[in-house]
Formats: sequence, structure tokens, C-alpha cells
Amino acid sequence: MAFSCTGIITALITPFCDGVIDDAALRRLIERQIAAGVHGLCVGGTTGEAAALDDTQMDRIYRIALETAAGRVPVIAGCGSNDTAHAVRLAHLAQVAGADAALVVTPYYNRPTQEGVFRHYAAIHDSCALPLILYNVPGRTALNMDMDTQTRLVALPRVVGIKDAGGDIARIARTRLSCGPCFLQYTGEDAFMLPALIQGAHGVISVVSNIAPELCVRLFDAVQANENATARRLSEDLLPLIDALFCETSPGPAKYAGARIKICRNELRLPLVPVAWESERRIDGALAALGLVEPARACA
Repeated sequence: MAFSCTGIITALITPFCDGVIDDAALRRLIERQIAAGVHGLCVGGTTGEAAALDDTQMDRIYRIALETAAGRVPVIAGCGSNDTAHAVRLAHLAQVAGADAALVVTPYYNRPTQEGVFRHYAAIHDSCALPLILYNVPGRTALNMDMDTQTRLVALPRVVGIKDAGGDIARIARTRLSCGPCFLQYTGEDAFMLPALIQGAHGVISVVSNIAPELCVRLFDAVQANENATARRLSEDLLPLIDALFCETSPGPAKYAGARIKICRNELRLPLVPVAWESERRIDGALAALGLVEPARACA
């Protein structure tokens, strides 16, 4: 199964209503994303609070995303777990649902060796037919996938790309040199959107595009058109919102921002909680600066 997606891929929040998944809000969010021109969707990842969802709920959001997108954009299913057998089950659910690819985070908490990381991914790869996108996010997993392990994994035929949120912008060039230009590279750090794209990343798996998808798409388009001044301006416009969306643990700020622009409720699953009042004010200010809410509310 071939997979290729370049551009802005939104790491979707999972809307809740009184403790259960809000199907209608998720569908509206997806329609808004597609109307804004995003190039792909990622469901059931970190931003979607996957760690707080059981397998039935994961299957449900996979299917809602796929049914709503209806082939208009690719849908990547988050299939991460620190239990390899569980990740295999999620990948199977995603494949049966019809996902275009699986995003698989490195095992967290267990802190396996690099050999364990390799075998984790190899087991998932061998258990399903989906294209796999590796996900390196040491700030959440306490584990950094090293370049040798990444290169070994790229030799597996259905490992097609990586989402990297390790904070090393030079890794993009190193990966291109070791894995070739066709190996898909996505930054998972919104603040690196512009430099990553300029370095040659194929796209961004983005949190901020939940809230400001049009601006993200315009930035990507400007980079592709070599309109550097426009790209810099858009990056600078987005940066205060990006910073605000990570002023507390994500996706807490994104849920608050989503509630402010009326795309979801400000509701998370424990142990995540809504952001503090001071963070609300900061997010309000960033939203107001982009014209997404009334400025008066930001000063209340």
C-alpha cells in the first residue's frame, strides 16, 4: 500500500461532551479542516488524548475520521502504545477501518534499548499491511530514537516516514542523507514549521492547525512557492498562538482555544485538566491578535 502526503496534517483533538466522545463535534472539526485546505488528518495521537481512550473508542474515532474525510484527504491513525501487543491490536483496528497509514510512537515509560525499539516497530510492521510512520518525541517518552535505529527501520518495506519532535532541526538533513529524499519527514513541532519546511521536511503534523488551519496552509504554500518574505510573516503571525498552545501540557490549551472559537468543549480526560486562568488570558490574547476572537474578550 503506497502512501504519500505532503503539507499540513492536523493532529486532531478529540472533542468530548460530558465524558463521552462528541461525534458531531469531531465531524464538524474535520469538515472545517478540509474546507481550510489541510492536506491530511491524524486521529488518535497525542493531541487526540489517545492515552485516555480504550480500543473501542480508538476504533470509533478512526471510523468517524475516515467516514467524514471520505477520501478527500489521507487519514493517519495513531497506533501508539508502550505495549507492543497493544500497538499491534491498534494497527489492526486502523487497517480494518481503512486508514491510509499508522503513526506509531516510540515506547514510553518502559525505556527499552534501541534494539527493543527496533523490534517493537518490526513486530507492528510484520503484523499489518499499513504504511508506518515512526514517531520520535523524547520529551514525552524519555527515549530518543537514534539515527542507526531509524536507518535500520527504514529498510523495512512499509516504513515510509517519521514524525520527529526531538528538537534537532539538523536531523532533517541527516535523515535525508541516510534515508533518501523520498522518505517522508514531518516535524511534530509547530514552532519549527518554517525552518523544517525550508530544510526539506515534507510537512507538519500540527496542533496549531486545529485552531488556525488557513494560516498554516498559507505558510506551507508560501514556502512551496519560494515566497520567503510571506512565509516569514505568516510564521511570525502564528508564533504567539503556537507558544500559547504549549503554555501548558498539550492538548489542554488547544481544547480551551477550540472552545473559544466554538469547535469543541473545553473538556479533557483526567489526568489532563483545563488550563489555568492565566493561561486562558494568554490564549485569548493570541486568538485576538489573529482575529479569531473579539479583542475585548482577551482583556476581560
